[in-house]
Formats: sequence, structure tokens, C-alpha cells
Amino acid sequence: MTDNTDTPTNISLSPSVSESLEYKTVSVFLVLLVCSMGIVGNVMVVLVVFTTRHMRTPTNCYLVSLAIADLTVLVAAGLPNVADSLTGTWVFGHAGCLGITYLQYLGINVSSCSITAFTVERYIAICHPIKAQTVCTVSRAKRIITGVWIFTCIYCMQWLFLVDIQVGPDGHVLCGYRVKRDLYLPIYLIDFAIFYVIPLLLAIVLYGLIARILYLRERTQTTFSDVLPKLFIHSFKSQMNEGISVVSVCFQVTKMLAVVVILFALLWMPYRTLVLINSFVSTPYLDAWFLLFCRTCIYANSAINPVIYNAMSQKFRSAFRGCTAAKGQRALTGPCLCCRVASNNSGPMAFTFEPLPPVENGEKTPSAGDNTVTFSSAFITNEQHKITQM
Repeated sequence: MTDNTDTPTNISLSPSVSESLEYKTVSVFLVLLVCSMGIVGNVMVVLVVFTTRHMRTPTNCYLVSLAIADLTVLVAAGLPNVADSLTGTWVFGHAGCLGITYLQYLGINVSSCSITAFTVERYIAICHPIKAQTVCTVSRAKRIITGVWIFTCIYCMQWLFLVDIQVGPDGHVLCGYRVKRDLYLPIYLIDFAIFYVIPLLLAIVLYGLIARILYLRERTQTTFSDVLPKLFIHSFKSQMNEGISVVSVCFQVTKMLAVVVILFALLWMPYRTLVLINSFVSTPYLDAWFLLFCRTCIYANSAINPVIYNAMSQKFRSAFRGCTAAKGQRALTGPCLCCRVASNNSGPMAFTFEPLPPVENGEKTPSAGDNTVTFSSAFITNEQHKITQM
């Protein structure tokens, strides 16, 4: 413990809070409400993907990583903030100061990396579909996620040496800087660039390219009836009647992920801006109510993603309903949009088709071999089949 009272505390950790009953009431209510909803929602995302086989797609793997990172933020940042509001002092000791600070930055940075990862995955899947057959796979997604967590765990270890608990003039214990605040400017600038500016610039470029591709494909009306031989249309008749196209499926998934990115940018902007400004001024702006607003935006960003999935993804909505119903039914959405698939764990998928209708008006009778299909150019594998699913 240090008694360095002239070193202002880091606003991302635990500044002294207002002693007013009004502030404590509003702070505790908001934080508990947002964090409890976020914890329940993100836990459901993880459980749904882990327990529902058809939900294990490359994109959903990145969403699980994002959900775990959001859980880390809510638990490590949100819940200690409740204790701060109630007691007005740091109650978790020196080890808690180091560990909680580390977990806060770990969750924040992993969430940013996960958003970047699924943005790149969507770009490859839509703009480079042939390459996506080998790049956008569940196994590769797991390796990328593992690498992201290892890199971020190592990167965030610096905070174990940069913070300490301090005793203020009024006797309150704070978790803040170990050294002078101006020495942290390079760290905050690097964080701001790597985990906020670069991901957003990359997202703007990639989603712009994705939108262009989807717009061009929509103009050509590339539906399932266009890309599959007419021989098989009878097998997909019910799906065709719904008018669902490849473009609309990709567009819906991409729109949902784009909303996640936009909310990430907007909800993190107040906090990131405040940290950046306070890094350059001699007296940091530490108004308790504005800090509460910034924190609430961060917690809301970590809590709102499951709500977005439920609102914009039919697969997630059905999976959530099945999870809450607790009926043990994991086959929630039925056959895939494009085919009825009988697949094993390795090798190409086996496609089965219903018998064709009786021949009318003297048309040629299809042979038995016509019901068996071999797709050329390594068209579909188990992993490729999952690329457009959510």
C-alpha cells in the first residue's frame, strides 16, 4: 500500500464516489440491473452454442468468445463498482486491486479482438466464398480465439505492475496509479489505437465491402433456385415458397453483427474520449455522475449483445426459447435452409433428396442415378455448410 495522495486515480478503476444517498441509490440500481441482465444473457449465449450442435458455427465461436469477455467485464468491473458505491472505499485489498484491474482490461481487450475476428470472418465468408471453405472453419476459429486470449492475457499483465491501493486524505482506500499519471499516456494511447480505433476503421472498410458484394448479388437475385439444379427443386419446395435467398440470409447475419460493432463504437466512445482527454490535462475530469454514465455505457455494451442476437437472429431466438423452456430439446430449428443433410463428423456431406413427383405429360422419367449428386469444385463440406448459418 502507498500513501501517494498527489497521484490522481485512474478513472477506469475506482475513483472516490459521491457520498450522497441519491448517487448511491441510482448507481447501485443501474449497475445491478444492467449487470444482472448481461450476466444472464451472456451465460445463455455460451450454453446455447455449447449444447446445440447446429449452433456451433465459426461466427458463433467468436460470439462465444465475445460473451465470455463481456462476462469478465461485468463481473470484474460492474460488481466491484457496486461495493464502491455502497462503501465509498476500496474493500478488496491489494490482491483484489491487481486481479480485478487485470480482469477488467482483459475482458475489454478480448471483446474488441473478438469483434474484429468475426468481422474478418464475415468478410471472407461473403466476399471470398471459395477461400472460406478452408479458412472459415470451426477448428480455425477455435485456434484464432485461443491465440487472441493468450495474446491479451500476456498484454494485460502490465497492469499487475502499474496499479496499487492508496489512502486518500480522508482515509478512504482507492485502487489507482502506482506512479505519476502522465507516465500512463503511452499505454492509454496504444490501448486506444489497438483496441478501439483500428478495429473500428477495419470494420468500416470490411462492412463497406460486404455491403457492396451483397448489393450486387441482390441485384442479380441469386436464390437457391438459381444455384441448385432444377432436378432438386422439389426437395426444397417448402423453403422456396418462403422466398429465402442466399443473399437475404447473409444480409441478416451481417446486419446483426454490424449492429454489434456500431453499438460497441457508440457505447465505448464516452469512456474512451474521457480517458484520452484526461491523459493530456493537468487536472482530470472526475465528475461522479458523468463517470457513472460512462461506466453504465460500458456495462450496457457488454449486456446488450444477447438482446441483439435474440431480436435479429431466428436461430438464436429459437435456441434461447429452447434453453429457457428446459425441455431437453436441442433440435430447435429443423433442417437447413438449403438442404436436408445427413452428415457425419468428417468428410463431405451426404445429400438425400425426396423422390420426384410422378411424370406428367410425357416428360422423361428420371433415372435412379438422378437422385444422387456430386458437387464439383469442392463445393460443400461440413465446415463450408456452417459458414452462412448463425
